[in-house]
Amino acid sequence: MTVHEGACHCGTVRFEVDFDIAELTTCDCSICVKRNAVMAKVPEDALRVIAGEEALTLYEWNTRRAKHYFCSRCGIYVFHRKRAAPDHFGVNIFCLEGFDIASVPVRATEGANMTLVDAPYGSDALGNPDQT
Repeated sequence: MTVHEGACHCGTVRFEVDFDIAELTTCDCSICVKRNAVMAKVPEDALRVIAGEEALTLYEWNTRRAKHYFCSRCGIYVFHRKRAAPDHFGVNIFCLEGFDIASVPVRATEGANMTLVDAPYGSDALGNPDQT
């Protein structure tokens, strides 16, 4: 196995991926399109946060099965727990130090047509609880 070191922009969140990355993916869901994500799918036991876990900010929406993690200091998306494969993480390939993106194929995946749920009563349009 190859160990890849990764970090957010400011270096507060640092992590390792102990996995041979053979494929990258893009996704056409609204959040992936807006963050222009290219991801590596890795099993949950292959990702280890080595510093800055307390600086991770969690973003959830819709079903809240996917868990999107960002550095609270620099705002960079580092990884997310996948909705369609909750025992895997999608890792922001651009956070991996020295990774040659041209060395593995990139496959487009479909997320835009995944089921959306209505926001529950007492929530805003994003499904966040009312603060009133």
